[in-house]
Amino acid sequence: MKKICTFLLAALMATPLFAQYQTASQRSRYNRSDTEHYYGLRLGINSASLNSDMVDMDMTARTGISVGGVFGLQLANSNPIWLEAGLLYSEKGGKTRDAQDGQVKCRLVYLEIPIVAKYSFDVADDLYIQPFVGMYGSLGIAGKIKEYRTRSSYSSYHNVNRPDAGLRIGCGIEYMMVYAEAGFDFGIVNISKDDFQSVRNQALFFNVGVNF
Repeated sequence: MKKICTFLLAALMATPLFAQYQTASQRSRYNRSDTEHYYGLRLGINSASLNSDMVDMDMTARTGISVGGVFGLQLANSNPIWLEAGLLYSEKGGKTRDAQDGQVKCRLVYLEIPIVAKYSFDVADDLYIQPFVGMYGSLGIAGKIKEYRTRSSYSSYHNVNRPDAGLRIGCGIEYMMVYAEAGFDFGIVNISKDDFQSVRNQALFFNVGVNF
């Protein structure tokens, strides 16, 4: 957790340096007559948990990182509605503790593709508020369950399937090139391998980055 916080703090200190390279055409992109697009870099944290009717898979929040890139396209030059898609490395899962089994941690690592629609409100010079709604699809690429009482570990995908999908809502704020957002992922796919049980991802996320 300390390494994650140090990494994010360094990123926050570095992102304003990119803003000095913002051109006049980029700063006024929402007011131009032609359709616009942008590329972005994102770095953040997930506070993720698992919602399940299985006692051993109903887990409280654990912290993981999220990093990747996005591409945004203005849908029409007459209004500030944008479609944004991305590719992220995203860590989810959860943790639990009980008297019988002790502490158990589940780490799920995904390649994630979020697609959201944004509406950009111009609130001040070069300052925009951008609520968004959309969905995500992801594929598990790594993950491990650790049972501390027995000092054993095994693949997380022994219990859950690798594909996942869900809804995403949140709000972002952009000043020149610097961008920050907060949101929530609601898993709608039952990732349990047991047809008679349910396990769903959910995560609160915070990201920072830059848009070019």
